[in-house]
Amino acid sequence: MNITMTLRSSRIFFLQLPLLLLLLLLCLAVVPLQVSAWMSFATGKTATTRITISRSLAATASRNAPFRLAATTTSSTESSSSSSWFANPSSSSSSSDATNNKQQQQRSLEQRKAELLQLGAALDRGQAYNPTSGPYYKDRMDAVVDRLDALVQHHANHVPTSLQEMAGEWELVLTTVPHGIFRSSPFFLAIQQAYEQDNDNNRDKANLFFKLHELQTCSWGASKIGRVAQTITESHLYSEFDTSLFSLTVIPIVGWFKLLPTFGGCVVTAARAELVDPGVLSMKVEYTTAVPVPGLQGLLGNWIWNVKVPVGAIWKRLPWNKGREACCQVFVRFCDDDFRIVQDVSGDYFVYTRPVLPRPLELTAMSEDDAAAARSE
Repeated sequence: MNITMTLRSSRIFFLQLPLLLLLLLLCLAVVPLQVSAWMSFATGKTATTRITISRSLAATASRNAPFRLAATTTSSTESSSSSSWFANPSSSSSSSDATNNKQQQQRSLEQRKAELLQLGAALDRGQAYNPTSGPYYKDRMDAVVDRLDALVQHHANHVPTSLQEMAGEWELVLTTVPHGIFRSSPFFLAIQQAYEQDNDNNRDKANLFFKLHELQTCSWGASKIGRVAQTITESHLYSEFDTSLFSLTVIPIVGWFKLLPTFGGCVVTAARAELVDPGVLSMKVEYTTAVPVPGLQGLLGNWIWNVKVPVGAIWKRLPWNKGREACCQVFVRFCDDDFRIVQDVSGDYFVYTRPVLPRPLELTAMSEDDAAAARSE
């Protein structure tokens, strides 16, 4: 009985299929006609309205000529003033390269910062350009590099001479580094520098490592990077990046619910920091720990928080490190009260700003000296 009903239902479906296709074709034919008729009606109505307005303007043109000239002049000035904030040298085909270069040189510091903030938002802090996925957005990333080079060149006197000038909390808003914005951490900078030292400053093997790391950790939405920040004290740099695991897990096509809960937290790497020369920041990794992020539960429960892993001591015992410290060095190309530009040994940039919504680092993640200093404050 069930088999007979199934066959009958299948037969009815296949008989109705041509009818459904016919209805679909009719809809596809009727919709353009309706759209065309509506556009014709709207165009005719707009044309009638335009004729009426034109006649009214012609009748009052002689009376309002002086006012119209003043309004046009004011509007042109305002338009020129507003469009100059994000000047685009390639927007005017008649302007010469010399004119474009002069316009770029005359850009104020705040205008250059605003451009970088806009590009950081459009490129998702630099994550939108990923050479593993493809070359799309490469032109925008090249524009970011050009603007960073220009800012550093025209404001070369903003190089810090002490850690105190950079003290406090900073958040990453833009980077040109490929394969993961978490590479601002001293731990990953030390890995990069070790690879390049062992391979005659060849960055290909370091990039290959980070490419494989990214593929293993971020494929299928397994891991997602959130806030990336740094806190600088008189003796240490604390790198933070939030990570969430299994934030989007679903069966493709048929799934409409999450399979797994979302886990995560903030990974903190502590490094002893020293400004050995103006703008030259040297760091030595000491330990890595994790602290909770509001709204995220830990993967292995609460016991994982604030467990300090002595990365620096382990690093020296690994045979391929040959007893070397987990050290790295970056160059602070620009720093003022609210903006900081850092360049690593490979030439990639990291741009930080003061946070709009500060999130002070928990004392348990700090070294004993910094925690005691923070308590006294």
